[in-house]
Amino acid sequence: MKRCTSSSRRISVAVIATGLMTVSGSVFAQSVDDVLQAEDRRLNLAQQSQERINSIVEGTRSLEDQYRAINKEIDGLKVYNRLMRAQVDGQQAVLEDISISIDQVDVINRQIFPLMERMIDGLEQSIKLDVPFLMEERTERIQNLHDIMERSDVSVAEKFRKVMEAYQIELDYGTSSEFYTQSLTLEDGATRSYNILRIGRVGLYFQSDDSKITGRWDNEQRTWVIDDSARSDIRTGLRMARQLIAPELIVVPVAAPTEAN
Repeated sequence: MKRCTSSSRRISVAVIATGLMTVSGSVFAQSVDDVLQAEDRRLNLAQQSQERINSIVEGTRSLEDQYRAINKEIDGLKVYNRLMRAQVDGQQAVLEDISISIDQVDVINRQIFPLMERMIDGLEQSIKLDVPFLMEERTERIQNLHDIMERSDVSVAEKFRKVMEAYQIELDYGTSSEFYTQSLTLEDGATRSYNILRIGRVGLYFQSDDSKITGRWDNEQRTWVIDDSARSDIRTGLRMARQLIAPELIVVPVAAPTEAN
């Protein structure tokens, strides 16, 4: 009886121990799972935190890059502004110079109009006193100058250019010779067409086609006179002016210069 009781006790202890071990194992397993889950959550939280940190760092770098770019742009704008200021100052100086020039131009315009009028009048008087060659063309040129002076659509510079051009044409007459035909009324009162030879501004001669009538302009008497003293030379001069022969020396009568009073 005692042996049976002892065996039963050992069995009961073994059963209890086994139960305790089973319970302890279950509790331990549950604890491990809880620890692992907690670690997973911690890792997830750490990863999320790291991602937020990375995002913040990237944002900070982006802002820093933008800041540097903006600073660089600001520096460039400062340089640009300095250049623009220098240009504006230069343009302002140019505008001031232009304003001064405009004022000066107004003064010049007020002075140059009377000057041009005097120049035209002087040229007109010179033509009237000169030997009478191409009178229609030359008087028409003077009249055109008077007309241009009254036109508001012609600039002052163009008016002055026209006046100087007329002077240059008259000046060129003094160093050239030419041939043309013109109707003349001589001492006998008859009007005929004659060949005219102009030699510079010093001599104006006429000759009929058959060379029988030859003469010259007498500027002192302001009339045409018959003068056969240089008939052959005048005929040669007419042929040279018409470019029928090569230039050669001719001798023609020229009025003696008069002394100024």
